[in-house]
This record gives sequence, C-alpha cells and structure tokens, in this order.
Amino acid sequence: MQNRIEKFKLNALTDPKFISTSLASYEQNGIAKSWEIVQAHDSVAILIYHIDKKSFILVKQFRPAVYVNNKVGMSIELCAGIVDKQMSLAQIAQEEIEEECGYAVPLESIEKISSFYTSVGFAGSRQTLYYVEVNEGMKISEGGGVDGELIEVITLPLKEAKAFIYDESIVKTPGLMFSFMWYFDKLSN
Repeated sequence: MQNRIEKFKLNALTDPKFISTSLASYEQNGIAKSWEIVQAHDSVAILIYHIDKKSFILVKQFRPAVYVNNKVGMSIELCAGIVDKQMSLAQIAQEEIEEECGYAVPLESIEKISSFYTSVGFAGSRQTLYYVEVNEGMKISEGGGVDGELIEVITLPLKEAKAFIYDESIVKTPGLMFSFMWYFDKLSN
C-alpha cells in the first residue's frame, strides 16, 4: 500500500466528533492543581490468530498523531474500533474483525483477554482486549475498513512475533505488545 501524505497541517479543533479537550482543576492534599485532558471513546482491540497460516492478522494504517512525531505516520496494530454503538463490546469486536480484516467470526468464539486504561497521562479511556482464532473458511472479504478507511491487512508469522515486539523501528501499540505476551504466556501453560 502506498502512503503518500500531502498538505499536512495542524488546525484548531472545532466541532469534535471523537474527542473533547478539557482543563481539569482540583485540589490534591490541599494543593490547587490543573491538568489538560482529552476525553475519548473507549475501544476494543482483537488479537486475531490465523490457525491455517500460523500467523497473527494485524492492521497497518496511517495515524496523523504519529506522523507529527516521525513524518511517516504508519502504525501496525491490532484490529480495533471505538465503542460508539449500542452493541455489546464483543459485538463491536466482531464487526471490526469483519470490516477491517475480512473475517466472519461467530460471536461465541471471541474470548475476552482483559481490559485496561490507555494514555492515562492525558486521556484515560478504557480498552477491552479480545482474542479470536480464524481460518481461511471464515474469509469473506479483503477487509480494509469502511467509510474511507485505508487499512492494510498484515500477516505476521507466529515465529516472528517475539522479535516484532522488541523491534523499535516499527510503530506499534502497547495493546499489541501486551496481547502477544499474553499469547506466549498462554502457550507456556
């Protein structure tokens, strides 16, 4: 997938759809304090293991916030989505798996790993992490997202996952690294 970014600029946020910014003011042990925060949607993320290919199915996409820091902006991540619908978290995960990666999975095959808070220094939104196994018989499309998303589906062989975790040249999320560690811990039990 080609990644040609042009005319990138930062603008003031008006009429936000996914986040809002605030200045929190409070007293802690009698000391007046303030802190800038971002209020954002909670999310789900799914570690997808392809049993036929002995590989993880990941997504690669452009992230403007990463671009500001490295002028490339591409990140390899778990399949994920924000919680913005009146559906269960597992149903949102199921929908994201189909939209982003192209696999139709039964709801009952989606296993919850854990949930945790992300970006606690400024946002504190909650992410719920899931695991699911897929095979080629579940493939119904090429994935890639909806509504103009440009998501590239990546296959990472299991044997390369440990090295991937520690490769600092690859932009990846803490949830992805945690899920790989969970998977390897699961294998050792």
